Amino acid sequence: MSEHAGVAIRRARPEDLAVVGEITVAAYAEFTDGPDDGYIALLADAARRDREAELWVAEVDGRVAGSVTIALPGSAWREIAADDEGEFRMLAVSPTARRRGVGDALARLVDDRFRELGFRGIVLSSLAQMSSAHRIYERLGYHRVPDRDWSPAPGVDLLAFAKEM
Repeated sequence: MSEHAGVAIRRARPEDLAVVGEITVAAYAEFTDGPDDGYIALLADAARRDREAELWVAEVDGRVAGSVTIALPGSAWREIAADDEGEFRMLAVSPTARRRGVGDALARLVDDRFRELGFRGIVLSSLAQMSSAHRIYERLGYHRVPDRDWSPAPGVDLLAFAKEM
């Protein structure tokens, strides 16, 4: 377990998975098309992310307040990373824990983890509408990579961001 500014970071445990799914769905709620949006099932399926990638959680005052999925090479959760790049997905902070440093702590964990593994950079995809997340990524040293933008489905436009280590 590591600590970043009062936020404890650790790998997810089986007992965390239900709340991680709930937090992820809640964090992305304003960006989904309601209960029939198929992406909600992926957001809620923390157990799958834990099996197929590294699922990390952030705790504030002993309660899970956010999570991030680290997609290593070979993970089904990788979308745009080259072999020498790390990629992360679904960085989510509980709406009740926003503005408490949870997102920053999770993003710093991502940096630390990929640096420890020797990757040359980190990439991520983000919905075009997530402008507040984009500001955080840019503050942490990420920059837009428009030539890697993509669309996994009609009407879903993802912006690519990258950071060199």
